[in-house]
Amino acid sequence: MTVVSPTQRPLTTDDVAYLVRASFGPQARVRDCGPLTGGGYATVWWVLLDDDRRVVVKLAPPSGTRLLRYERGLCAAEARYFRLVAERAPQVPVPPVLHHGTDPAYGEWLVTGMLPGRSLSELAEADASVDDGPARYDLGAALAALHRITGDRFGYDGGRASGSTWRAAFTAMLDALLDDATDWAVRLPVAPDRLRALVGRHAGVLDEVRRPALLHFDCWDGNVLTAPDPDGRPRLSGLVDGERFLHGDPLLDLVSPLLYRRIEDDPEHPLLRGYRAATAEPLVLDASARRRLGLYRLHLYLLMTVEMPSRGMTVDSHPHRHDRLAALLAAEIAALDAG
Repeated sequence: MTVVSPTQRPLTTDDVAYLVRASFGPQARVRDCGPLTGGGYATVWWVLLDDDRRVVVKLAPPSGTRLLRYERGLCAAEARYFRLVAERAPQVPVPPVLHHGTDPAYGEWLVTGMLPGRSLSELAEADASVDDGPARYDLGAALAALHRITGDRFGYDGGRASGSTWRAAFTAMLDALLDDATDWAVRLPVAPDRLRALVGRHAGVLDEVRRPALLHFDCWDGNVLTAPDPDGRPRLSGLVDGERFLHGDPLLDLVSPLLYRRIEDDPEHPLLRGYRAATAEPLVLDASARRRLGLYRLHLYLLMTVEMPSRGMTVDSHPHRHDRLAALLAAEIAALDAG
């Protein structure tokens, strides 16, 4: 197996069998298994057990691996997230946590149930003409249910960037990424001080967020599972990869589902229609909300740029990604400057 990212370690079928026994006991047996692709952080395999259960084994990066600041403890964070959602928003389909463990040789891993269906990105690759609107409507409704869950503090848990206000937490999140950029010698399209000053000028709109809502944060198409309903329409069957969850502004969760686009420019998008139908609070995309969305896209594109070397990507190996993110960052900065 070729490891694309330095955070992902190679596994064999014997390794997976060992982790299954460590999770479920010496009697547990693997009938079949194989790697799952699409992510760049953990090593993930699907497993068919001899009792016909299908599970997912996710192995965290080895101890000592260089990570971004917010990525510390993600395996345990994912277990906390799935358990919280199962308890507080059971209508949202997330994988059940079956085991979370550590081992001297393998480190930390998580086993969850395997949800049915395939991701929105796989669906589009299989048939670009498919109408995925029903699944995106369901995703909007699911996000609205998640956002009704309130945390005790803004930002991440586990000693990572957080704050008593959303302004403090978001500023700490940005500062952590800029510190990561320095540590990894990431070439940014704009000076860190300029980014800090820009966010500082617009920080007043962050103070309008008074409740730390539970956010998935990473609902790009690869993390949204779909399965056909009786009429053959794709519907939401699962939200996976919840390790990057945090508490903050619900608008932050409307950025990654429309990656590289602006949700406010498509007010009748199925995601927004589903969200409005299920939300407990009105969704108003006014001037303040648009500025916050701009800040959140800036944060996401910065994150995607800063994480490149930690995933084994360079400007030379992935020039299209770097150039695209630089252009998107420049566009968001220009829009915020104009505002």
